[in-house]
Amino acid sequence: MSAATALRTYLDFEKPILELENKIVELKALYKDGKGPQIADEIAKLEQKAKTLLVDTYNKLTPWQKTLVARHPERPHCLEFVGNLIEDFTPLAGDRYYAEDEAIVAGVGRFRGRSVMVMGHEKGSDTESRLKHNFGMAKPEGYRKAVRLMEMADRFNLPVITFVDTPGAYPGIGAEERGQAEAIARSTDCCLNLGVPIIAVVVGEGGSGGAIAIATANRILMLEHAIYSVISPEGAASIIWRDSNKKEEAATNMKITAQDLDQLGVIDVIVKEPVGGAHRDRSSVIISTGNAIARALAEFDGKSAEEIRKQRHDRFLSIGR
Repeated sequence: MSAATALRTYLDFEKPILELENKIVELKALYKDGKGPQIADEIAKLEQKAKTLLVDTYNKLTPWQKTLVARHPERPHCLEFVGNLIEDFTPLAGDRYYAEDEAIVAGVGRFRGRSVMVMGHEKGSDTESRLKHNFGMAKPEGYRKAVRLMEMADRFNLPVITFVDTPGAYPGIGAEERGQAEAIARSTDCCLNLGVPIIAVVVGEGGSGGAIAIATANRILMLEHAIYSVISPEGAASIIWRDSNKKEEAATNMKITAQDLDQLGVIDVIVKEPVGGAHRDRSSVIISTGNAIARALAEFDGKSAEEIRKQRHDRFLSIGR
């Protein structure tokens, strides 16, 4: 296995890029061994070809391909954003009713000198952490924790920053028995009624009520290749056509991409990703996201709680008009 293959997960539509990058790695190995000065020219040509192919591929992504990029296992997740953007982060846990839900991580910290409350879905980055965080699928106790901490933020006048990345709320029997739908509704209602600004960032998947429960915000930011939808393309295809293989058609018709949602007025800002997706240059996309959050928060400086609350209400009431 080449270094290119070993270090990065390639999606199906990226296989031509993988082949070129593997060839470049092989030629570089030969060049190091001093075999043929003409190899340097060939390497340069292939590198330019691979770069051009990467740009062309990502400029023409279909909604389904964007879905695959949004789900990429190496994409930066909530804890990586928090670790790089939030100073003195102190985790807070528990819903005070049932249990701690690791699918939603939350706490207080400082964002560019300002005290904030931060929360988001964490999917995990390996098998152990994915199981620990339940693949980012929160249960009722996760949304009750979110409500508790948002109310705390309101009490102490702390802006709220949320990172959305979930396939949806956990659909298990236990979650339903403990009032999953009611917990999501109460979290959404809590978002609407806060007197502090809420900035939500959809960094990967924004799935259904599980996402909107912490994304009913004053400003909704979305990474360029993230998706945001009422149901997954596979779920929609299963319901509409009773055939999950029609997922690509469903993804196109559902208008789930950042570009579609920006035109529809569902989101406010698209955060550009590096060529090839956020997973190819995680640090740069985190910096860009931080800058976008800072600009969004600055819009509400000096505004009263009532003004902030009214802007949020008006924003959501205007969708679809």
